[in-house]
Amino acid sequence: MYVGALSLDVLLGDVRSLKQKRSVVRPVIADLRRKFSVSVSETADQDLYRRARIGVAVVSSTAAHARELMDSCERFVAGRPELELLSARQRLFNEEED
Repeated sequence: MYVGALSLDVLLGDVRSLKQKRSVVRPVIADLRRKFSVSVSETADQDLYRRARIGVAVVSSTAAHARELMDSCERFVAGRPELELLSARQRLFNEEED
């Protein structure tokens, strides 16, 4: 079993309040859940209205599939016109690691 963790740091476009931020980030999170069947949440920068960090977790039987899924999620977020992907960090864990 492999567990992948993807951290996406994004800059939001013309957002001037936390309410507007939620209206941009929530649909992205919902689309990631629906399209890729992954666990996803806003994990940091909740008090900043132009920045967000989105965390994605995947579980797979192979490392290749976990990486492919994380790559797909990263491309999906990078392709969203309402935000700019500043950085992405992937980590992969397997059950043999302590």
